[in-house]
Amino acid sequence: MVLPFRVDLHFQNLHRGNPTETLIRFLKARDGNISKAHNMLVDCLNWRIENEIDKTLSKPIVPAEFYRSVRDSQLIGMSGYTKDGRPVIAIGVGLSTYDKASMHHYVQSHIQINEYRDHVVLPSATKQFERHISTCVKVLDMTGLKLSHLNQIKLLTAISNIDDLNYPEKTDTYYIVNAPYVFSACWKVVKPLLHERTRKRVQVLSGCGKDDLLKIMDYESLPHFCTRQGSGSSRYSRNSTGDDCCFSFDHPFHQQLYNYINQQAVGIEPQPLSN
Repeated sequence: MVLPFRVDLHFQNLHRGNPTETLIRFLKARDGNISKAHNMLVDCLNWRIENEIDKTLSKPIVPAEFYRSVRDSQLIGMSGYTKDGRPVIAIGVGLSTYDKASMHHYVQSHIQINEYRDHVVLPSATKQFERHISTCVKVLDMTGLKLSHLNQIKLLTAISNIDDLNYPEKTDTYYIVNAPYVFSACWKVVKPLLHERTRKRVQVLSGCGKDDLLKIMDYESLPHFCTRQGSGSSRYSRNSTGDDCCFSFDHPFHQQLYNYINQQAVGIEPQPLSN
């Protein structure tokens, strides 16, 4: 593929040394249709250029207190790795309120986590597990889910579309845990809005999902809401310490991410990710 110089630089930042793998991801996302995959990749590169995605990891959400409020209301974190080295991304769907910041800041936060995953976490996992790792798994906690969460459908759809169109084939499986009775009603509304490839990767597990998830990860990598049968998730300030709850701003993952972005912003070479 021959690209204009400016676009080629953005493509290099996208594939980060793995151009063939990146092209295959986009090809898979369009079921092997070369023309559609090409258009999807071009659209992605234009999106990255127009939104300055290559600079997003040097644009902190400030001040720190405001960023903490974003983390308190958009519950997402990383709890560990699967046995084969894939990062485990935990998302507190049911207890996220998205009421402390604008839609722009929540989208910015989500993109920063995606970019940090691709630029830092996955390369670190590749080195740690001595095998190429380019995907993650996500565990979605539905504790606290209510029909009123559908009021956030615009934001959630925007985030889902960003992942589907610009980070294709980066998540192997979406595990749903702690699903209350209202989940079925919410799923009927959300399901048609998701791309078919995403829908096929959703697995609803029984209860907190601990028994099923222990087949692919060790206990230490389970998200905190999967280790308490029957109790579900909790905001980090309730029954979990900062180190225990991967949603907490005080969790090592978020501290490393926060420090990385601030170091990038002032031109300091970030320290390697600790495992």
